[in-house]
Amino acid sequence: MNLRTRLAIAGGSVVAGALVLVSVVLYPAVNANLRGQMDNALIAAAGRAPSVAAAINAKLRDVNGDPGFPTAPLGIGSTQLQIVPAPVRAGPSAEFVDLTARDVAVADGTAGAYFRDATYNGIAYRVYTARLPGSPGTLVRTAIPESDPAPTLRELAWLLAGSTVAAGLLAALVSRLAARRVLRPVHQLTETVELIRTTGDLSIPISAQSRDEIGRLASAFAAMTAALDEAIGAQRRLVADASHELRTPLTSLTVNLELLSENPADAQAPLLAAEALGQAGELTTLVNDLVDLARYGQAPFHTEDVRLDLVAERVAARAARRAPRIGFELTCAPTLVHGDPDALERAVANLVDNAVKWSPPDGRIRISVEAGTVEVADTGPGIPDSDLAFVFDRFYRSPAARAHPGSGLGLAIVRQVAEAHGGTAEAVPCRSGALLRLRLPACAEQAEP
Repeated sequence: MNLRTRLAIAGGSVVAGALVLVSVVLYPAVNANLRGQMDNALIAAAGRAPSVAAAINAKLRDVNGDPGFPTAPLGIGSTQLQIVPAPVRAGPSAEFVDLTARDVAVADGTAGAYFRDATYNGIAYRVYTARLPGSPGTLVRTAIPESDPAPTLRELAWLLAGSTVAAGLLAALVSRLAARRVLRPVHQLTETVELIRTTGDLSIPISAQSRDEIGRLASAFAAMTAALDEAIGAQRRLVADASHELRTPLTSLTVNLELLSENPADAQAPLLAAEALGQAGELTTLVNDLVDLARYGQAPFHTEDVRLDLVAERVAARAARRAPRIGFELTCAPTLVHGDPDALERAVANLVDNAVKWSPPDGRIRISVEAGTVEVADTGPGIPDSDLAFVFDRFYRSPAARAHPGSGLGLAIVRQVAEAHGGTAEAVPCRSGALLRLRLPACAEQAEP
């Protein structure tokens, strides 16, 4: 059962249920109304009883001078009128409905008029019993067969039942036609998603024309496919770039090892071995950088409060031991951030290593830490303005950097760590040297110096 059919059934069921509820309320109300009209007619007929009795008495007196009144019910339309003269006695009656003790009490004036349902000769009657005005001890009874309103109620029941069924079917049909139009965007979205699944082309546009829930769903699908397309593209570029970067040292390492295997006693063997070891080290560094890049980008990491100024001091101390001819200037204020201590130390170390690589032997490196921001400046050749936007991209190496060792992943790891911690990494334009900035959210409560 598709969605349109379910909506049609739901719409028809709602309308039919509403009409059933209306019928449940309307039928008893009409029945009570007809019963009330019947009771009012009985009371009105009882009120006319004295004039009817006077007219009948006058006619009988003219005929035989006998003022007696017949006690058999008189038919006035569908209404039966009976006058029971005094004394009224309880008991069976051959003329009409049996008299009860309550009838005797009404005739005596000790009880009020009342209604009751009774059966006479197999016919159900609605009977009204009252005391005849102006005639103490005389009883008047009016009755209407309860079958009188039955045709009306029967027609009403058939009308309500037929209307419920017809309205339910009509509502189901209209709901299905309306659902076909309303669900057309869903059908189009489904076809587009199935086409994307079949072709694997994530660039297929997904239209989101409306602002309702369907439009929001289409927008979410479009954003999801765009992000997925970008992620797959980035993955393909990473594989291509990594393959390119790995091919050169692997080729050189293979050549050197082949030369060593062919001429193990050659005088160049130590040099070839040293080059092979260096290339193996480059491969190790590249693989480690790739692993770190993936780890900081996807896998969850351990976080804690970290003193960023102390991290910068440790990194600067290690760099000073490796490059004793370069001067280091530290301006560190107590700064507390929340993050992965290993990842943050790796990011700061990559910034400092980049500055060491580009600094001349007598150069100086300035490291400042304040309010969650780490700045590393060097006195090297600087970064061209055309390269500022790309220095943190993976495997990006400017033409001038290709003569230096490195994989092109160090600064990419810095940006990956910054984004994983909700921060940013940027290259700041400056007149001389290079200035790289790592900005992280600082904790509200800063550490004491």
